[in-house]
Amino acid sequence: MDFKAFDTHKLDEYAKEAKKQWGQTPAYQEFEKKSKGRSKQQEQEITENMMKIFTEFGSLMALPASEPSVQAQVKVLQDYITTYFYQCTPEILFSLGQMYGCGGEFTQNIDAAGGTGCGKFVQEAIAVYCQK
Repeated sequence: MDFKAFDTHKLDEYAKEAKKQWGQTPAYQEFEKKSKGRSKQQEQEITENMMKIFTEFGSLMALPASEPSVQAQVKVLQDYITTYFYQCTPEILFSLGQMYGCGGEFTQNIDAAGGTGCGKFVQEAIAVYCQK
C-alpha cells in the first residue's frame, strides 16, 4: 500500500494548520504531549496504521453504515485517535467524520486507502455512531 500522500512535507503542513486552528484547545495540547519525542519513523508508522483502519472501512463499504461491524470499526478509529493523538470525544469524532467526507485531500487520501467513496462512507458511519 502506498502512503506517499502522507509524506513528511504534507504531515508538516497538516501540523502547522492544526496548530493554527486548534493550538489553544485541550485536545491539541494533549496531542503535543503524546507526540513529543516521537521520531519521524514512529510518526510514519502511526499514520500508516491509521490508514490501515481506513483500508478496513473500505472492505466494509458494501454494508450499511449502521451495521454492527461497521460501527465496531468506528470504535477502532476512535480508540486509535485517543491512543495516539488526543481524547477523541463524540463531538471531535463527528467533526473529523465531516472532514473525512467533505472532499479535498483528506477524502482523497482515505479513498486511496479504502477505495472510491470510502471517505464519505466513514463520514456516514461516524454520524450513525455519534447519534447513539
